[in-house]
Order: sequence, then C-alpha cells, then structure tokens
Amino acid sequence: MVRRAPTPVAPVALPLDVRAMHAASTVIYTLAALTLVAAGLLWLTRAPWFAYRSVQLDGDLARNNVSTIRANAMPHLSGNFFSLDLQRARQAFESVPWVRQAVVRRVWPDRLAVHLEEHRAVALWHADDAEAQLVNSFGETFEANLGDVEDQDLPTFEGPPGQAAPMWTMYQQLQPRLAPHRIDIHRLALSGRGSWRVETEDGVQIELGRGGVDEVLARVDQFARTLDQVTRHFGRPLLHADLRHADGYAVRLQGVTTLPPPAANQAH
Repeated sequence: MVRRAPTPVAPVALPLDVRAMHAASTVIYTLAALTLVAAGLLWLTRAPWFAYRSVQLDGDLARNNVSTIRANAMPHLSGNFFSLDLQRARQAFESVPWVRQAVVRRVWPDRLAVHLEEHRAVALWHADDAEAQLVNSFGETFEANLGDVEDQDLPTFEGPPGQAAPMWTMYQQLQPRLAPHRIDIHRLALSGRGSWRVETEDGVQIELGRGGVDEVLARVDQFARTLDQVTRHFGRPLLHADLRHADGYAVRLQGVTTLPPPAANQAH
C-alpha cells in the first residue's frame, strides 16, 4: 500500500491586533529589563563598598604638605569610585594654593591617585590697577601668599595685562648679558607703547627702547661690549643709560654725563 505524504498546512497569519500586542509586550519587557539594569548600576555606584578609602599624593609637595592639600581639596570631592567626576576633582586640587596642575586617576578598587605640579615662582607681577601676583617658570601669573617668597629676592615685572610671558622671556635673555657687568635686574618694566626699561636695586636705570627681543638684545649687546671701558675710563659708577639712540647710547655716571643738556639750558 502506498501512503501519500500529508499535505502541508499553510501557517495561519495572526490577526494584526495580536501581532501588535506581542510587539508591545516585547518592548515593555525590554524596557523593564533595561530599567532594572540601570537601577542596579545606579545602586552599585552609590553603594558604600565603592567609597574611596585613600588618596595617594605624589609629585611636587614643597609648598604644601599632604594634610594641607587634603584639607583644601577633599571637601570639594563627592561620589565614589564610579561616580566621582574626575574633571571636578582635578579642579579641586588645582584650587589649592601653589598647585599649578593636577592629574587625577582612579585606582581599583578604592583609591584615588593624584600627581601634583607646583608653581615655581620666578618674579613678582604688577599690572595696571591689579593686585600683585606671581609669575611662574612658564610665564603664567598666579595668586599666592607673597610672604611665601619674601626671602627669594625675586625681580618685579611691570607691564600691561597679559604680558607676563614675553617679559619672562625677555628677562631670561637680558640678565645673563648684564650680570657680568654687575647689573642685576631688580625691576623690568614694559610700557603700554612697548618700551622696555631695566632698574637695579641701587636705582640704576637703563632705557632699552622699543622693539622685539632680537632688536632690544642687539642694543644691549652693543652697550655691554663697551660699558666697562666707559666706567673704567671715568672711574665712576653707572647711574643711567639710554640705549634708544640710533648709533650708540648715552650714559650718566656719578658726576659725569654724556646725555645732552635740557633744551632750556641749551638756549643760554
């Protein structure tokens, strides 16, 4: 006897409303699962087991000690290992006096590692109508207790706002050229019109004139090459020098001057 294969039965399409119900159920179950996962993660981020147990500090700690840094920065930190905002944490540590830069990173499971870079003060800064600040070795101005550097004999920069960096660059070029002639820069000034002036602690003034670094240094080199000859010839110390002349410079020594007399005196 030969048996016929059963005739396949075509699947019956579900009604539209049933398909829509299944799709809606799938969406609801998926959203519910995601909500549970999110709630679980939120609970984990707030769980006390992931609170920071220690903060490790390294790097520059010359101006601050660990206790001072923690006392200033820690009150501004909130969250645990997962929820702490590292950007805000960095800003909290950089708000500590003398801290120039902080690098903050998480160390599993409950430690915060902080590497600090402190400012290295190289000069005092005075700008028009502004409180005195300090200049660091990057030419940046920053605020700190000026009493912390009163024994460092720092030079003073005076200039328009925002000019601390080029003034620090100029100082680093000028001081080595003048030091062999017993001229230590106590004050470096830059006028609003771009004219440079050097003063020593003894009151000696040197007008360097206007121009870029190379132009000013060329005049200073010319001045430095012959200054000792001039002072030895007259046997008098330098009081004032004016390097703004096109083909040389004028000096005033104690009791001797090469500066032209005032116009009023020339008339007589």
